Amino acid sequence: MAPQIHPTAIVDEGARIGDETRVWHWVHVCGGARIGEKCSLGQNVFVGNDVVIGNNVKIQNNVSVYDAVSLEDDVFCGPSMVFTNVYNPRASVSRKNEYRKTTVRKGATLGANSTIICGTTIGEHAFVAAGAVINRDVPAYALMMGVPARRRGWMCSCGLTLQGTEDVSCECGLRYRINETTCRPL
Repeated sequence: MAPQIHPTAIVDEGARIGDETRVWHWVHVCGGARIGEKCSLGQNVFVGNDVVIGNNVKIQNNVSVYDAVSLEDDVFCGPSMVFTNVYNPRASVSRKNEYRKTTVRKGATLGANSTIICGTTIGEHAFVAAGAVINRDVPAYALMMGVPARRRGWMCSCGLTLQGTEDVSCECGLRYRINETTCRPL
């Protein structure tokens, strides 16, 4: 099934949008953007030219995905969360050649009003809490909270907080090996 694009949305020539992707009211997708299948771009979303979005990505209302951002499959971007692409912007100084790449790995969640500072990688199935500010790389399965964000625990890929250390089982039945710095599925 072809993508569904609302009449108020602007999709520039050259943009690639996968099957079954829904593009809602007042969205702007630039011509160089690559968007996978079964995605949802909520009201007032902007997608830049140098952006790659995987399959089954959910981008809620009022999110701008600027150049140099890559979202892998199954990423969730909460309402009004923010990506940056220049570390030290100035209106009077052009820094388009200084964009820093940001990568959000498979299954990660970025909570409402969180901010992702450019040049970081968010690990697979990590969970960034609402309002958190990420200014460094985030490990896979990490639960990040605060300003600046710090790891406050670990999350299962199903979205539940993991309790315990070493070999841990989630309520959903998945198992993990946890130590001081990493969480890995068994």
